[in-house]
Amino acid sequence: MITLFHCMSARSFRPLWMLEELGIPYALEMLPFPPRALQRSYLDVNPLGTIPLLVDGNTRMTESVAICEYLCARHAPTPLQVSPDEADFGAYLNYLHFGEATLTFPQTLVLRYAHFEPPERRQPSVAEDYAKWFLARLKTLEPVLANQSYLCANRFTAADISVGYALMLATHLGLAPRFTPAVAAYWARLQERTGYIKALAAQQHAAQAQGVSEVPAPDIRPA
Repeated sequence: MITLFHCMSARSFRPLWMLEELGIPYALEMLPFPPRALQRSYLDVNPLGTIPLLVDGNTRMTESVAICEYLCARHAPTPLQVSPDEADFGAYLNYLHFGEATLTFPQTLVLRYAHFEPPERRQPSVAEDYAKWFLARLKTLEPVLANQSYLCANRFTAADISVGYALMLATHLGLAPRFTPAVAAYWARLQERTGYIKALAAQQHAAQAQGVSEVPAPDIRPA
């Protein structure tokens, strides 16, 4: 069985959401955030100390978007994947990686310099600069989503999961009120999906059962 190592509402939410959309069995191992500091034994499993970690037989993966792509390929055919013979194959791959490389990266710097660093090392101006960077790039989706419900191929795909997590993170950072109208409507649609709702419930139930804090990772504030 697939095992996913996960922290509440962290990047590992992408593969968790994907697993629920695919409807395949998996085991969910919850970790306190950050695991490399709060559960040192995890370094024996994943020397990087990062999440996610997906274990599927001899396969071990630590990149959230790559895991989504892997799960689609392993469980094809699935409408969550756009195949090379479809017109939107290029757009699919681009949005799949856009969600992490372009939309999530600047938000990690917002988290660091607004919240995760000790008070004397925080830099509000840097955090706001990266928030503006994120929002400027997010605006490029407005004309796309003003004319279609999802990013590509006229259906919900793994690309929407990738970008959807970036919007989830932005919500935790208080950036959602600054979404443009079509992006805000798109995020509302994503939150209505059964797979998304099940993933939220799965992480909450697993955290309760395993004695891990239910506070979302982006909401944790160092003392």
